[in-house]
Amino acid sequence: MPSEEEIFEKVREALVDALGVDDDEVTATATLQGDLDAESIDFLDIVFRLEKAFDIKIERGELFPEDILTNADYVQDGKVNEAGIVKLRERMPFADLTKFEAEPVVQNLGQQLTVKDMVNFVAYKLAA
Repeated sequence: MPSEEEIFEKVREALVDALGVDDDEVTATATLQGDLDAESIDFLDIVFRLEKAFDIKIERGELFPEDILTNADYVQDGKVNEAGIVKLRERMPFADLTKFEAEPVVQNLGQQLTVKDMVNFVAYKLAA
C-alpha cells in the first residue's frame, strides 16, 4: 500500500488536472469547493481520475453521498437531521464531519470536504 505522502501526491495531481488549479493551492487543508472552486460536475472528473490513478472502483455516491443529501428522511429545510448525520458518518468514515455537524446545511458539506478527506478516502478504499 502506498504511503500517505504518495497518496497525497496522486490526489494532488488528480485535483490539479480536474480543477485547473496550481500545485501549491492543493494543500491538505484546502477545501474542494471553498478553496479549489470545485463544482458538482467536477466531482465526476475527480472520481474518474482517482479511479485511474489508484486502480480502484468508486461507486456512485460513495465519495459524495448525494442520495443522503437529497433524501427527505434525512434533510428538512435544507439541513441534515440527526438521522442524516448518522448515515453520513457511516458512509463517510474517512471525512472529518465535526465542522459540518455544527452547522449541517446541505450546501456546507462540499464547502468543508478537504484534500485530506480525499487522501483518507483513497487510503480507506485501498485498505478495504
